[in-house]
Amino acid sequence: MALQPFTRNYEDNSTEAGFQFTFYCDLCHEGYKTKFIESSTYKKGRFLRGLGGAIGTLSSLVGQHNIGYSAERGADILSERFQGMTPEWHREHEAAFARAQNEAKGHFQRCPKCRQWVCANDWNEQEGLCTECAPRVNVEVASAKARKMVEDIAEEASRTKVFHGKIESKQTICPQCGKPSGEGKFCNNCGASLQMIECDRCGAKNSHGSRFCGECGNRLN
Repeated sequence: MALQPFTRNYEDNSTEAGFQFTFYCDLCHEGYKTKFIESSTYKKGRFLRGLGGAIGTLSSLVGQHNIGYSAERGADILSERFQGMTPEWHREHEAAFARAQNEAKGHFQRCPKCRQWVCANDWNEQEGLCTECAPRVNVEVASAKARKMVEDIAEEASRTKVFHGKIESKQTICPQCGKPSGEGKFCNNCGASLQMIECDRCGAKNSHGSRFCGECGNRLN
């Protein structure tokens, strides 16, 4: 008999030793794992020899593939996992699944609009709808305020003067040929030296070829 879950997002964690299930929120996929129910047939040793390893391996298989699949797909995988178990074990499994669903339903709400089962984090208690159908007002207000604050910061920054220096282009003129000399130590046009001459009296820098200091008038050697 195929298990009929109240939500398609569930995982069967059962083994030959007992039964346990995890049900997931349709929105955030946060899971609720039900209490473990020990199998009485396992305690009595009424299971097929050699199934322990296979069941344990296939348990992880369902955990990876059953979430988000339809109930029919889940039923197919479960039938493969538990093939060969005794009829008594299967009856226990079905009963445990029914108990687990009743337990899990206490931790989920079904949205009357979209019909999804959601956890408390995705349920709008005031509106009686999931947060996807009826977002929480305080959350939306806080989110909108944060977005507006970022926009205001960017707008204010665009009006704020950050650079206070002077923007000017300086060009070195060769004292020998009178043309722009470039940024090297020698003129790009005539090859004259561009090294500055230091005044012996005041220490001011003067261009190469100057005869007198531009600061104090001292004769340059």
